[in-house]
Amino acid sequence: MHFAPDVDESLAFAVALANTVPEATASGVDELPDPAALRGFLDAQGFSGRFDRDDGELRQVLSVREEIRRLWGLERDPLVDEINVLLREARALPQLIRHDRHDWHIHAVSQEAPLAVRIRVEVALALVDVIRSDELGRLRSCAAPDCAGIFVDLSRNSSKRFCSVRCGNRMNMVAFRERRGAADDAR
Repeated sequence: MHFAPDVDESLAFAVALANTVPEATASGVDELPDPAALRGFLDAQGFSGRFDRDDGELRQVLSVREEIRRLWGLERDPLVDEINVLLREARALPQLIRHDRHDWHIHAVSQEAPLAVRIRVEVALALVDVIRSDELGRLRSCAAPDCAGIFVDLSRNSSKRFCSVRCGNRMNMVAFRERRGAADDAR
């Protein structure tokens, strides 16, 4: 399952941002401790527009990060309500825009809007497509009990269970050891 390219990118960005919390990182530390780390993250993600590069902007983005994590767990109707609030508060006005390496895609706020507002609106617009496609079940949390990662399952049969290969391999090893231990006990 794939959405429009800009929706796929926005969902991937939302996941990447949400997974910078210590409970979802391989290192176990917050990957956005300061404005410089945020700027590096945004550069790596190809996010464009206005950047203030200060502590206030970082605090706002960290708040949006938690909001994304909360939205990921909502059922359809409450999620729709939240998205509508986000779009209304931002006074979103969807427009087709072309810039940098991107062909025509949708922006609903100015590139000069505060970073946190732009992130909220980009994620909200992506979630609109997920809901309209009736694919909300593809927004998942990692099945590894010690991981708080989230992901979008774009697999054909919608069977992905883990946020990363690392978590999948770790859980496969746990299952293997449990099977091996059970076989050893049976002898």
